[in-house]
Amino acid sequence: MFVEITNTPREYAWGSTSAIPALLGTAPSGRPEAELWLGAHSGSPSRLVGREGTLAELVPGRLPFLLKVLAAASNLSLQAHPSAEQALEGFAAENAAGVPLDSPERNYKDAFHKPELIYALSDPFRALCGFRPVAQTRALLVPVSGDARMTPLLDRLVDDSSLRAVFEWLITRGPGVAELVSAVVEAGRHGEGLAWDAVRFLADRNPGDPGIVISLLLNAVSLSPGQVLYLPAGNIHAYLEGLGIELMASSDNVLRGGLTPKHVDVAELLKVLDFRPLPVPYLAPERPQPGVEVFRPDVADFVLTVVSGDAASGSVAVPLTGPAIALCTRGSVSLSGHELERGHALYLADESLLEVSGDGMLFLASTGARQVS
Repeated sequence: MFVEITNTPREYAWGSTSAIPALLGTAPSGRPEAELWLGAHSGSPSRLVGREGTLAELVPGRLPFLLKVLAAASNLSLQAHPSAEQALEGFAAENAAGVPLDSPERNYKDAFHKPELIYALSDPFRALCGFRPVAQTRALLVPVSGDARMTPLLDRLVDDSSLRAVFEWLITRGPGVAELVSAVVEAGRHGEGLAWDAVRFLADRNPGDPGIVISLLLNAVSLSPGQVLYLPAGNIHAYLEGLGIELMASSDNVLRGGLTPKHVDVAELLKVLDFRPLPVPYLAPERPQPGVEVFRPDVADFVLTVVSGDAASGSVAVPLTGPAIALCTRGSVSLSGHELERGHALYLADESLLEVSGDGMLFLASTGARQVS
């Protein structure tokens, strides 16, 4: 079954007015277009083209993944997502407490985890992702350690085991934090490298926010087109700017940690966060043949297959073991005889093998693409 789907981009304040229209060849709305959701999540289910109804009404059961086009002109909030167990427990607890699903104080909108990956389309795509070793942050601060306002941070930031306490002090705006933010902003005017670039970017858009200092505790990255980050449960992150394809488990559970006017539940966030310093969480692709990349995270909810270049002008066979959503972002492709033009998307069900050909670029989100031949 092949069903064309569409949707209207969501208008979050951090969205770009031009990036999604430029990618998909659509008319700009004149407003920020932040995320185009392609899936069956109740928050913004895709509409069926040529018939009444939404994809949520068509799909039997639950579609376990959600595909998005994401365009950030400014930073998203610092955030993390719960594990499956945390989501189930948190959702039940808020239901029992009578917190309305549409309440701005609500942390858990559903009972599911939300691991996600982001495939960079813009050059660059900038992000913060996960805690890094404390020694790296201290090295950044050495040139400005003579500023007395930095002393409370340096005294607390001893080693990796101190990250949790330092984070809690910052996010709750403890003693000395306001002065520290000012000191870091001043230091950022002359600092070099991605970390200080992030400080300057955030200070311009979030004056006085302790998230500016928190950014120095995190990995700062600048992705080139085609690079992918995978963000599992507990990974603190924030996309700063850029255009990308985002694929995640179908959930809207977000625990925020700053750089936002929205609700921040510090106690719940601390339960979810993984404070272990980790390398930048790049996700390397499998490359079964030229022009084909398969990004497979460590969860069963989703797999991203990207077909472009040499493969798109030939023929590629993609086996499927579940439903899928296909989006064309360049040129046109044929999916088992069904033509898909730039800016158009299809929902696929009951297909065991997908033949892809044509001169274009295809993003295929699925639950079970195991190999490409």
